[in-house]
Amino acid sequence: MAVEIIPVETNAQLERFIRVPMRLLAKDPTYVAPLMFERKEALSKKINPFFQHAEAQFWLARKNGRDVGRISAQIDHLARTDPAAPAGYFGMIAAEDDAEVFTALFKTAEDWLRARGRIYAQGPFNLSINEEVGLLVDGFDSPPMLMMGHDPAFTGRQVEAQGYEKIKDVYAYISEEFAFNSRIETKLNRPLPPGFVLRKVRMKAFDREVETMVEIMNDAWSENWGAAPVTQAETKHLANSLKLILKPDWIWFAEIDGQAAAFIVLLPNLNEAIRDLKGKLFPFGWAKMLWRLKMQPIRSARVPLMGVRKAFQRDRRGLLAPFFLIDAIRSESVPMGLKSAEYSWILEDNRPMRHILEGLSARIYKTYRIYGKQIAPLPGEDGAKTDIAGAFGGETPESTLAM
Repeated sequence: MAVEIIPVETNAQLERFIRVPMRLLAKDPTYVAPLMFERKEALSKKINPFFQHAEAQFWLARKNGRDVGRISAQIDHLARTDPAAPAGYFGMIAAEDDAEVFTALFKTAEDWLRARGRIYAQGPFNLSINEEVGLLVDGFDSPPMLMMGHDPAFTGRQVEAQGYEKIKDVYAYISEEFAFNSRIETKLNRPLPPGFVLRKVRMKAFDREVETMVEIMNDAWSENWGAAPVTQAETKHLANSLKLILKPDWIWFAEIDGQAAAFIVLLPNLNEAIRDLKGKLFPFGWAKMLWRLKMQPIRSARVPLMGVRKAFQRDRRGLLAPFFLIDAIRSESVPMGLKSAEYSWILEDNRPMRHILEGLSARIYKTYRIYGKQIAPLPGEDGAKTDIAGAFGGETPESTLAM
């Protein structure tokens, strides 16, 4: 039977959309189903502040009376792109290992982007470059951490069969030793540099602290490949949704000469507590999750955010800030039973951050790939094509201290 593509327009269809990968990966022992209520909020155009500056459409693929795939297409109006040859995104890709299904899904998403003047399609982004990024292409043998994706091994092959090429790889590093090399440990044992202060997040002024994080993050990332600014509303929404698991002792700032210059966030890996809930919190999932978060030590965690203001990235104190921040969170988390920490995601050409993590004895254990494809001729050049690898920006600046 032919593949039927259904636009997601109702709450019932959205729930089916969310459940597609849950069914596809149900027998994968490393898959962790996301919480249904969280996914519904993330994809709700009424709740998620991403949709204040973006437009998107979701589709289901149906064949032989079953939902066999899904995809999204979205345009982030804040994302940096070439106005003469703009790019749009695809995301949320999940489907059975069926070329016909992938072809129907990608044709639909590309037609939608092309109708809105997009020359390139890039992804997967779920939903933006500041959220779940890339398709898992290496590291299928371990569960994903909090807010990281997981895909069947065949998906990359099917995406490439649709004409998509690698643009960038992003890495997830894992640290299980929490020990810097001897040269760095020696520096950490010295007194803090003059004018340099380390402090924990001030929970009584949490909203203002979140605003400061956004300021630092947008500044630190502004010249990076694919950068799109995060709005205060988006970050506040995310912070509020994570308040249940936030640990104030695991969020630190570095101040230089009285200015907040850098920060780091370590989040407990919620996936440990929800792995067997199959996305459901009712009727007993809430109790299980809360009991585990309170009574069982979290053995793994993820650093999703760390950044240093550009003004301090060539200052010796700014260069030292990531090392002191990592040292602060390991000093607080290891005595609480933490055994491993993921640092993600890291652009493959972000040499400064990779150097820091490798100095921590961290190793790459998962690779996610961002793909791109030219879906329309360049303006004024009928049928013209360009180098897809360079279509979305150049290399990450050598001074970048952000992840």
